[in-house]
Amino acid sequence: MALTDIRARSSRPQNRPYKLFDADGMYLLVQPNGAKYWRLKYRHAGKEKVLALGVFPEVSLKTARERRASARLMLTGRRDPGAERKSEKLLVTLRAGNTFETVAREWWEAKRNGWSTAYQSAVLSRLEDDLFPKIGALPITEIEAPTLLEVIRGIERRGALELAKKAFGAAGQVFRYAIATARAKSDPSRDLRGALKTRDVQHYARLTEADLPEFLEKLEAYDGNLLTRLAIKLLMLTFVRTGELRGARWPEFDLAKREWRIPAERMKMDVLHIVPLSKQAVAVLEEIKTLSGKREHVFPNEHHPQKCMSENTILFGLYRMGYRGRATGHGFRATASTILNEQGWNRDAIERQLAHSEKDDVRAAYNHAEYLPERRRMMQHWADYLDARRDRANVVPLHLAA
Repeated sequence: MALTDIRARSSRPQNRPYKLFDADGMYLLVQPNGAKYWRLKYRHAGKEKVLALGVFPEVSLKTARERRASARLMLTGRRDPGAERKSEKLLVTLRAGNTFETVAREWWEAKRNGWSTAYQSAVLSRLEDDLFPKIGALPITEIEAPTLLEVIRGIERRGALELAKKAFGAAGQVFRYAIATARAKSDPSRDLRGALKTRDVQHYARLTEADLPEFLEKLEAYDGNLLTRLAIKLLMLTFVRTGELRGARWPEFDLAKREWRIPAERMKMDVLHIVPLSKQAVAVLEEIKTLSGKREHVFPNEHHPQKCMSENTILFGLYRMGYRGRATGHGFRATASTILNEQGWNRDAIERQLAHSEKDDVRAAYNHAEYLPERRRMMQHWADYLDARRDRANVVPLHLAA
């Protein structure tokens, strides 16, 4: 006699498990704790097996019978429904563990020790902000070239062409890592080479030696935020990267020794960097101290004082001075490098002061003090040179009467 829904619902638990049979090997297993499970007994390859069909009442009698019919159809084709169920579960588990985000985070962890702290953060942000929201949940084996291209096109539509290029490169590395670890068989980024938009190469806008007198005069007359003006002055005097300046904290400075030690975790190459401070740089820092000396950051954010100055503050300050397209914070490094090289200073000392990458990683870890005495003299000379260029702008030419 076939089982009914009423009988299934009204069955009560007993001291031992018992079965309520339906037909064709299907039954309801009632446990002593009251739990009820649909089961199907069948034979395959001469062996008796049992297949779980679900839990009652979440799985109704009707649904259980439909699942039984599907299983018996497999049996007619000499397929084992139990084995196929296990394969499906394994596939689901593998797919869940092999999403783009899962593989990408594993790749990042595997690579991060070879990167600077700043670069680690930049790569992770690139993944989390631009790639994971779109393809992070997809199994990495199911992401094809058109899908990846649409993600990159979305970044390009924001006008962030350089970011699109970097996100594309990171995605390609994730796919290649998946191939190397047997989680994927192909890299869809390979099919997209040449598909990305490109922008004409533009070097950072920078001042020439002839531009300095007028610029320094305008900087002295700057009518914007005082901390912004002082940040630009210190940037010119130290020619560090803008990110290194914005993130500066007061404990990094020893004004008595006239020295700024930027910790490795804040440097692009993850190596401690020493910046000798000229008398003029110390004077600027003393003035800044009256404004932000009680804060953690030397240049706190105007709207969120617990954070550092916004990355666009210096650039917008230069715009306010009338130098849009003519000068950038990073451009001061090129200006200093060009002029100091032309003046005959040791090229290696200049490169060390610019904290440019060292090809020898072992040497890079120990060369933060390399050429330091010469660099101290050079930084004071640079500050004196800027003072002279500024003073030149204030010289009023005398014209003799005819």
